[in-house]
Amino acid sequence: MKHLNNKPKRNINKICVIGLGYIGLPTASMLAIHGYKVVGVDIDEKRVNTIKNGELVIEEQGLITLVKGAINSGNLDVKTEPEEADAFIICVPTPAKYEDGIKKCDLTCVLSAVENIKNHIKDGNLVLIESTIPPKTTEMLYNLINKNIYMAYCPERVLPGNILKELVENDRTIGGINKKSAELAKEIYESFVEGNIYLTDCTTAEMVKLMENTYRDVNIALANEFAKVCNEMDVNVWDAINLANKHPRVNILNPGPGVGGHCISIDPWFIVEKSKNADLIKRARELNDNMPKYVCNLIVEEFKKLNIDNPKVSIFGVTYKGNVDDTRESPAKKVIECLLSNNFEVSIYDPHAKIFEYPLNKLEDCISNSDCIIVLTDHDEFKNFEKDDISEISKLMRNKIVIDTRNVLNHNIWKESGFEVKLLGDGTTWSV
Repeated sequence: MKHLNNKPKRNINKICVIGLGYIGLPTASMLAIHGYKVVGVDIDEKRVNTIKNGELVIEEQGLITLVKGAINSGNLDVKTEPEEADAFIICVPTPAKYEDGIKKCDLTCVLSAVENIKNHIKDGNLVLIESTIPPKTTEMLYNLINKNIYMAYCPERVLPGNILKELVENDRTIGGINKKSAELAKEIYESFVEGNIYLTDCTTAEMVKLMENTYRDVNIALANEFAKVCNEMDVNVWDAINLANKHPRVNILNPGPGVGGHCISIDPWFIVEKSKNADLIKRARELNDNMPKYVCNLIVEEFKKLNIDNPKVSIFGVTYKGNVDDTRESPAKKVIECLLSNNFEVSIYDPHAKIFEYPLNKLEDCISNSDCIIVLTDHDEFKNFEKDDISEISKLMRNKIVIDTRNVLNHNIWKESGFEVKLLGDGTTWSV
């Protein structure tokens, strides 16, 4: 990190960051410890007070230390209302919404943020968008503000669970409404970014962000389709992918019960809504969206053969990925909804999740009198179950079945403990 005291002369000294979530809070804190006067703004008064009290609602390694350091430095203040600044950075959610039969970007929060800062913006200020948005949106917002300002788009490019490291080390792409806008934005980010910073126009930068996440979504869709095919062909898809990836130009990702999170499961739709030529992207997104139902149907068909009355299943993991607390767009929600609609009793255990649509249980309560454990998230806690742990689990269960949709468990020790283990994409363990 660049040292606080080695400060070059800056065109921008005070920054207002709108939105103090997974991206906004780390960004505001990072800027503050690098010498900027920062006002962090969030409309959620409870969240603002929590941050002021040195507490967090976000599980992220090192973040609490960073935030406390930023506040204690006197450079970070958090409020519910924006104020005048040299630059404004918008980091608010952009979920997808159904409109005209397809999913589109919901710009409600972005438009609200722009409206809230509009009266505080002066000629010569810089407005930066980090929220993921469809192509041409930065231009639209620039025209909406309708002032003599600079404006740029710099999409976040971090992985939950490793945000602080990637915030500093990853390359960044900045797209300006004009060259000067991009250069002013670069001045801000190069205060803490150690990766390369590439400048382009705002529409290209918007497209780059969407392409990055769409690439992964399409690759995962391919892996999920391979899993379905392998179930038909009595092939273990995990073994097949491992061998296929020995080819120097092949890198197939892993299948799973669906795709979640606020990026990969959402962003491809923003291309689909703007283009008539996004057929592959749309098909991949639909395939991944339908994986929870596919997984549920496998489970339902398996239980029909077992003739178990009033079946109870234990869901292990409802966050969208391992070792984070983020449940946004988690495929687990759809799996649970489908199981409930098929008259299963469902209990849930997740050592990381704090907030979820359904009740979260302690491990013992979750597995008590259960017929089956369904692993939907690849938490380290599940990988690290030892034989003694599994033996204790088996004592509380009515039937000993494990369905692993992430290939995360040590299957051998579960089998040694008397469990029947089924793996998503392993045609040799399912009767399809």
